[in-house]
Amino acid sequence: METLTIIIAVATAIVGFLLGFLISKTSGKKHIEEAKEKAEAIVKEAKTTGESIKKDKILQAKEKFIELKAEHEKVILARDKKIADAEKRTRDKESKVSNELSKSKKLNKELEIKLKETNERFDYVEKRQEEVDKAHDRQIKELEIIGGLSAEEAKAQLVETLKESAKTDAMALIQDTIEEAKLTAQQEAKKIVVNTIQRIGTEEAIDNCVSVFNLESDDVKGRIIGREGRNIRAIEAATGVEIIVDDTPEAIILSCFDAVRREVARLSLHRLVTDGRIHPARIEEVVKKTRKQIDEEIIDIGKRTVIDLGIHGLHPELLKMVGRMKYRSSYGQNLLQHSREVAKLCGVMAAELGLNPKLAKRAGLLHDIGKVPETETEVPHAILGMQMAEKHGEKPDVCNAIGAHHDEIEMTSLLSPIIQVCDAISGARPGARRQVLDSYIQRLKDLENIAFGFNGVKKAYAIQAGRELRVIVESEKVNDEKASNLSFEISQKIQTDMTYPGQVKVTVIRETRAVNIAK
Repeated sequence: METLTIIIAVATAIVGFLLGFLISKTSGKKHIEEAKEKAEAIVKEAKTTGESIKKDKILQAKEKFIELKAEHEKVILARDKKIADAEKRTRDKESKVSNELSKSKKLNKELEIKLKETNERFDYVEKRQEEVDKAHDRQIKELEIIGGLSAEEAKAQLVETLKESAKTDAMALIQDTIEEAKLTAQQEAKKIVVNTIQRIGTEEAIDNCVSVFNLESDDVKGRIIGREGRNIRAIEAATGVEIIVDDTPEAIILSCFDAVRREVARLSLHRLVTDGRIHPARIEEVVKKTRKQIDEEIIDIGKRTVIDLGIHGLHPELLKMVGRMKYRSSYGQNLLQHSREVAKLCGVMAAELGLNPKLAKRAGLLHDIGKVPETETEVPHAILGMQMAEKHGEKPDVCNAIGAHHDEIEMTSLLSPIIQVCDAISGARPGARRQVLDSYIQRLKDLENIAFGFNGVKKAYAIQAGRELRVIVESEKVNDEKASNLSFEISQKIQTDMTYPGQVKVTVIRETRAVNIAK
C-alpha cells in the first residue's frame, strides 16, 4: 500500500512536471513572438527615422554646397574683375609707352638732323673766319705801309686819343648805373617783400575776454555756486576770474582780460566738476595744482614752437618766455602767433637775400619777448627784450635786431632791418590787430597796478569789464578799519590817476585764517 502510494505520487509528479513543461513552452513561444513583433516595429521605426534624417542631411548638404558654390563664384568673379582691370591698366601703360617711344624716336631723328645742320654751319663759319683773318692781315699790312706806323704805334695813339673821351663817357655811365641801381634796388626790395608775404599763410586776430565752460547738465550749476554762493566766491578769489552764471543752458561764462587766469579757472572748474568735490578748501587746492600744470604747459609750448621753427640751443628761460607768449596779446593779435609769423617771414626774407635764415628766425621769434614779463617797467619792450637776450647768451646780431626793431637803438646788423620789416608786415596787414582791445586790457592792468601800490595788498583783480576792482589784503597787516580806509584811498587814487567811463567799484576783502598742523 505504501509502495502504491509512492508510485502514484511519483506518477503524479511526473505528470505535473510534463504538464508544467508543456505550459511553459507554450508561454515562451508566445513571448518570443511578441518580442519579435516589437523588434520588427522598432526596426521599421528606426528605418523611417533614419530615412528622414538622411533626407534632411542631404538637403542641408545641398544648401551648403549651393552657398559655397555662390561664394566661390563671387570670389572668382571679383578676381576676374581685378585681372581684367590689371590687364586694362597694363594695356593703357603699354600704349602710353609705345607713344612715348614713337615720340622719342621722332625727337631723336629731328635732333640728328639739327646736329648735322649745325656741324655743316660750323664748318662753313670756320672757313669764313679763316678768309676774314687773312683779309684782315692784308689790310693791316697795307695800312702800315700807307701810314708809316706799325699797328702797335697806331693803337697807342688811338688809345691816348680816346682815353679822355672814355673817362667822360665812363663817368656819365657810372652815374646812370647808380641811378638805375637805386630804382632796381627799390623794385627788388618790393619784390622780395611781396614774395615773402605771399609765401606765408596769415590769420586774423580773434581775441576776446571770455571763455565758455560747458556743463553736462544744469544741476552742476548749483554745486558750483554752493551754499549762499560760497563756492563761486572762492573760485573768483582764487583765480581772479569773474564767473557769470546766467540762463544759458548747460554753460557758464568765465570773464577776464588775462588769458592765463581764464585758462587756470577753466581747467580748475573742469577738475572740480569731474571730481565732484566742490568746496572752498578743495577749490584752493585744485587752483594751485592747475597753476603748476599751466607753468609746465608753458614750457612745453615753448619747446614745440622752437622745434617747429627749427631753432636750437635756446636758453630754458627764453623757452619759458616763448611759451608765455601764447597767453599774451599785442593790440588784439596773439603774441605767439605774431612772433611765429615774424620768424617765418624773416627766414624767407633772409634766404632771398642770401643771409642765414636760422639766425633770422631766431631773432624774429624773440623780437617781442620784452612784452612777456608781468612786472611793469618804463623801459621800452624792445630794449627790455634785448637785455634779456643778452643776459641769456644770445648772439650780438640777434640782440641788436631785437633792440633796434622799433629804432630805439642804432642798427648794426643786416638782420635788424629784416626784423623791422617783417614785424611791420605781420602787424600792419588788415585784420591783424585791434587797437581798442589792447587799450582796454592796458586800462585793466593799470587798474590792478594802482591797488598793488598800497601796503598790505596781496591780490588785486579787475572784473566786470573794469567796473569793479576786487582787492584781497593780508589780514596780519590790514585790520577791518584799515580795510575800509584802504578802499577809500584806492578809489581816490583811481579818480586822480585814471580816465575811465562810468564808475569803478572798489571791494576790499580781508579774511582771517587760523592754521595748525597735528603731528
